[in-house]
Amino acid sequence: MLSFLSFLVAFLNRVLFLLIFNYTTKIVVLHDVSYIFVLFKKLKKLKTIKKHIKIISFGFIKKTVMKNKFLIPILFVSAFLISCKEENQQNNKNLKYPKTTKKPVIDSLFGTAVTDNYRWLEDDRSKETEAWVQAENEVTFDYLNKIPYRETLKNRLTALWNYEKIGTPYKEGDYTYFSKNDGLQNQSVIYRKKEKSGTEEVFLDPNTFSEDATTSLGALSFSKDGKTAAYAISEGGSDWRKIIILDAASRTIKEDTLVDVKFSGISWYKNEGFYYSSYDKPKGSELSAKTDQHKLYYHKLGTLQKNDALIYGEKNTEKHRYVSGSVTEDNRYLVITAATSTSGNKLFIRDLSLKNSLLKPIIATVESDTYVLDNRGTTLYLQTNLNAPNQKIVRVDAANPTSENWIDFIPETENVLKPTTGAGYFFAEYMVDAVSKVLQYDFEGTLVREIKLPGVGSSGGFGGKATAKELYFSFTNYNTPGSLYLFNPKEGTYSPYWKPVVDFNSDAYISSQVFYTSKDGTKIPMIISHKKGLDLNGKNPTILYGYGGFNISLTPSFSIANAVWMEQGGVYAVPNLRGGGEYGKKWHDAGTQMKKQNVFDDFIAAADFLIAEKYTSSDYLAIRGGSNGGLLVGATMTQRPELMKVALPAVGVLDMLRYHTFTAGAGWAYDYGTANDSKEMFDYLKGYSPVHNVKNGVKYPATLVTTGDHDDRVVPAHSFKFAAELQAKQAGENPTLIRIETNAGHGAGTPITKTIEQYADIFGFTLFNMGFEQLPNPPKPNVKS
Repeated sequence: MLSFLSFLVAFLNRVLFLLIFNYTTKIVVLHDVSYIFVLFKKLKKLKTIKKHIKIISFGFIKKTVMKNKFLIPILFVSAFLISCKEENQQNNKNLKYPKTTKKPVIDSLFGTAVTDNYRWLEDDRSKETEAWVQAENEVTFDYLNKIPYRETLKNRLTALWNYEKIGTPYKEGDYTYFSKNDGLQNQSVIYRKKEKSGTEEVFLDPNTFSEDATTSLGALSFSKDGKTAAYAISEGGSDWRKIIILDAASRTIKEDTLVDVKFSGISWYKNEGFYYSSYDKPKGSELSAKTDQHKLYYHKLGTLQKNDALIYGEKNTEKHRYVSGSVTEDNRYLVITAATSTSGNKLFIRDLSLKNSLLKPIIATVESDTYVLDNRGTTLYLQTNLNAPNQKIVRVDAANPTSENWIDFIPETENVLKPTTGAGYFFAEYMVDAVSKVLQYDFEGTLVREIKLPGVGSSGGFGGKATAKELYFSFTNYNTPGSLYLFNPKEGTYSPYWKPVVDFNSDAYISSQVFYTSKDGTKIPMIISHKKGLDLNGKNPTILYGYGGFNISLTPSFSIANAVWMEQGGVYAVPNLRGGGEYGKKWHDAGTQMKKQNVFDDFIAAADFLIAEKYTSSDYLAIRGGSNGGLLVGATMTQRPELMKVALPAVGVLDMLRYHTFTAGAGWAYDYGTANDSKEMFDYLKGYSPVHNVKNGVKYPATLVTTGDHDDRVVPAHSFKFAAELQAKQAGENPTLIRIETNAGHGAGTPITKTIEQYADIFGFTLFNMGFEQLPNPPKPNVKS
């Protein structure tokens, strides 16, 4: 798609072409008006050219221009427009990156020397790293500030974001609680009301937690009678949490704050206390030091945290990086999961009705993902993928809960199962090619009905207490904002509960699912969203977004940011890559460890498909992904740098030889393997690790790396080192920048103002480097911004 300036230059070319050249003979077509000025000097020297080709002499051009004096301003305007275009191109050429000093550290792994020039950037507490971050941000924001439509994008994002958003209601004690955001509040507020006719009142306002709104609300949990609440807060986006305990009626703090809590839920036992999880405080930086011994504690109300009982994770037992505890709704059982990686867990129960009862194993190995979904008395209902890659539900008596005693309750099908329970029913949500289908079962395992959803997309919810009389569910897709529905579980009927009022015409857009072929012949689904009537001319700005890991499924959902992108004529494409969970355990495993290249091949094939089908071309293609998706972008751009114009790796895992040495990174080994496992695994990781595969003399795409300085999930050193390598080795004129959000983490809880600024910068950078000198589709003047 041509920008307005490019179109005007092309138009003026054509005007000059028609006025100057002789149509009776074959001619040389000038592709740019600027060539005229070059030819002024060169044409005098040219006497003849091949037969049937005629170049007009300098004298003829001069005579024509003087005879048609209106051509003079046209030529000057054209020259001015061209100079503007060249000035924009010069912005990239004149970039001066901060000097990143090389301080080589050489590791030897399986007899291979590996040089790490920027190991010093891993020290997030050093003044030198702090100065580097500041210097990089100065260069980045100086570049971003020169993008002429950056502020327009920010204004449009702000205008579109400004609508009321309401979360799913839930009942605790005498109140119904729900979250609400009036539109542009940095953090959503927790409200409550008594019964349906009650007056709404603010229960918790996270916007008051800190002056800059970077302290966010995490878990919120109530005692069984609803009279006491415990909630977790995150400061600066960190995964470390504090837990605050309130009297729910008066909203006053009851006791000292619990500190140093991480990767934890809050699960109450009756009204007496709750279970939570954490690690010992690490030695060194709490944002990057390794944490690998997770522990489950019980906090009894009215006691000091130092006296909290350690329930699971003693030092003399096997280390588990992820431990959680939850109490069944009837207070009968404590359920404990323990895992060494993000896939596979052990499962235990303790009968809390019996004094001093011991933990009883249900699954004593980490070969499956198995969880207690619900119980009725001593009958446990388990969700598992043990011998069922697409998940199933089994039931078993708690007295003998091991797998040989399991009885299938809802058997495995060809589609992946994601179940919930509420109001005395099971709701089996299936992913059918990443699209939701929901079946309702009773506790006898009898199919009650299929719930006809409002459309083709993603549903969520249907969960609730066993005593609930009504439930809620949500529905969304890529071009339909998420709405809430009130569901009657006995009748199977539902009605709209809340529908957002968004300044976006969903009817003008379309999402289509296609299937394309990856390198090894595997069929991969992809949903492509854009304005209706899209011209397949290869010039549509396109964002290809992917993840492909950790059994995570990318299902259709609406995004304000993506809506703004599509408003600009952009295409938004999301393939369901291997490594994800869209087709169960086998699909996940097909993108892990020594098969990780399958994920990159799937993503590359998606790009090739979009180009072959003329949705876009390499000059108008951007690839984007975060976290594991940041690795995806980093690997793809280093393997196929010519394939895309722009690369947008966010909070990425980019140093695959050292990822497991930071925070809880070793828990990702199921998906990645580690460089210490074997020489074969080391060689494989080194072969695609983005930090280790930036080559001298390669023209990499325009790259905007994004991260947060408080990210203790994927530490920012990954992004720092990748950006330093790119800046040192980039051979082309494309910019390689890093945008480092200060006082921000991996993404959760980021204030809306920061989120809007980030998207304005990302979209502005993307379009600018695709050659757009103004927005393809500027907002209309009557649009409020």
